[in-house]
Amino acid sequence: MDFRSDNVAGAAPEIFAALQAANSGNVASYGADQISHDLDARFSALFETECRVFPVATGTAANALALAALCPPFGAIYCHQESHIQVDECNAPEAFTGGAKLVALGGANGKIDSVALERALGMGWRGTQHHPQPSALSLTQATEAGTVYSQAEVATLAGLAQQHGLHVHMDGARFANAIVSLNASAAELTWRAGVDVLSFGATKNGALAAEAVVFFKPALDKGLADSFLFRRKRAGHLFSKMRFLSAQLAAMLENDLWLRLARNANARALQLADGLAALPGVSIAYPVQANEVFVVLPEPLRQAFQAAGILFHPWSDDGSLCRFVCAFDKTEAEVARLLEIANTLA
Repeated sequence: MDFRSDNVAGAAPEIFAALQAANSGNVASYGADQISHDLDARFSALFETECRVFPVATGTAANALALAALCPPFGAIYCHQESHIQVDECNAPEAFTGGAKLVALGGANGKIDSVALERALGMGWRGTQHHPQPSALSLTQATEAGTVYSQAEVATLAGLAQQHGLHVHMDGARFANAIVSLNASAAELTWRAGVDVLSFGATKNGALAAEAVVFFKPALDKGLADSFLFRRKRAGHLFSKMRFLSAQLAAMLENDLWLRLARNANARALQLADGLAALPGVSIAYPVQANEVFVVLPEPLRQAFQAAGILFHPWSDDGSLCRFVCAFDKTEAEVARLLEIANTLA
């Protein structure tokens, strides 16, 4: 049983059906096909505002290229100290921005502390040639701790950023899980709360390899999306057969597939957390608000899990903090079986 990541899962059947449909006939290349052309309208309807949508293949590309559109080489990008762009993207944001500095901030449960952000923005760097220039705030939704920012929390942080002239980016690799958790609209958690650009994740939620960089109306007014055509091409993410990325994104939005898949993943995570929390010596490290469960396991139980073929991700140096992730296709029976084994081992 594999709970190491939502990336270990395959693709949803609906995604393969969409790819098969897109495979019929000859169509224009490099995003000039009808499926790609229609993405702006599809996403604009979802987000209830004008959008420009750019498919790319990976979340790292989505984040790094989006931040490159928001931040000059001499800029500063404020992010959580455990964010993906800070820890897990091999300096891709620095590379694609041409050298911008990531400023890592603390905060409980994977969320940027508003006081820490206000303090960092008040250091007087703006306009001083010796310092990086504050340029962007990046929020991770859902966070690397499996928690979610409420609309009010996003609005507070985005408001601070905007007061200091920063653009706001959201890393939405698990955006669907956050939407389901909060029962909010896509608009409420993004542009209405002050987000300019969203990295819309689909791969972790059942796509094969498809993400989207979504520019909202305020960013469009500033012309931030205009350069993205060229940034994407230069980075090698303008696919000649773009219809196969676009078809996955379109399929995700069709009949709210993206929400249905995320809803199942979140439900399985809650089922898993409730069961693990009942075991002796086990504690849940962070609130379980999306599809990740961070749990402190006693060493004998960790070893027993591993011996039983239960796969998870050690998250701390001593191995006591462990991450379990429920993918879109995890079943109630599969989680129940893990808990049955766990109760036997405990």
